[in-house]
Amino acid sequence: MMKAIVVTDQTAGTAGMKLAERPEPQAAINDVRVQVHASGFTWDELSWPSTWIDRLGRDRTPVIPGQELAGVVTALGYGTTGLSVGQRVFGLTDSYRGGTLAEHVAVEARNLAPLPGDVDFTVGASVAMPGLTAWQGLFEHGRLQAGQSVLVHGAAGAVGSMVTQLAREAGAHVIGTGRAAHRQTVLDLGAQEFVDLENDALEDVGGVDLVFDVFGGDIAKRSAAAIRAGGTLVTIAGPTEARPADGLTIDFVVVSYRAQLSEIIRRVRDGRLRTNIGTVSTLDDAVAAFNRTGRRKGKTIIRVRP
Repeated sequence: MMKAIVVTDQTAGTAGMKLAERPEPQAAINDVRVQVHASGFTWDELSWPSTWIDRLGRDRTPVIPGQELAGVVTALGYGTTGLSVGQRVFGLTDSYRGGTLAEHVAVEARNLAPLPGDVDFTVGASVAMPGLTAWQGLFEHGRLQAGQSVLVHGAAGAVGSMVTQLAREAGAHVIGTGRAAHRQTVLDLGAQEFVDLENDALEDVGGVDLVFDVFGGDIAKRSAAAIRAGGTLVTIAGPTEARPADGLTIDFVVVSYRAQLSEIIRRVRDGRLRTNIGTVSTLDDAVAAFNRTGRRKGKTIIRVRP
């Protein structure tokens, strides 16, 4: 048996979380079992349909939430290649499986990448989801090129800070948005300009090639007018009616790729990419960590092992 955060009530949100004993998972074909050292949780994860069902639509409650993890491989499933027992790894589980807010988790091996020995487990767990989201939104879906301009919403947040840094490294002109208090943080991350969403007119920003949206709703609609004809709006906030003139709107769900994880962690080691860790709590304190009121700064990470 192992300790895990368990949720049985879809309507209770994070208030329905509890620490419980669960059977240790077994590594199926092409899986690895990982002893989790650090894990993360996305704030709206309990609202995702995939949190509560498997890929065949079957209910899988009680669920262990969490997709983000860093830890050590302890077992290989039949046919698993590319990783070995004792290896440090990080990455994401499939959203239909979850399970990282626990002492052990079974993950498809292809969803993990080696974690260098000089990178802390908390860093590995904190960079997987926002790093992959930023990478895929900018380069796969947004097709960002050097010399283009990109408007990054929530540029001081967990995802936005990664988008800002990667876009600047790629040679883009970066305009970050957020609250007034975030201005210096966003500029320090590499943005050349800042838009205060509470006091500045977003409509005054014009002619950008790409908008990376994390808010949806009215912000996404207003952002479409800031994109040049033929430009692209990329969003992680779900489907939207916002459309740039003669351009594309793409909403996407992040997936885990070993090659991209390796590129991201290499930049972290080189000092080219800074993580955005806020609160670090233990598994015993995880329920309280996710139920604390107020705006959280940075990524909440659960340190499962000391």
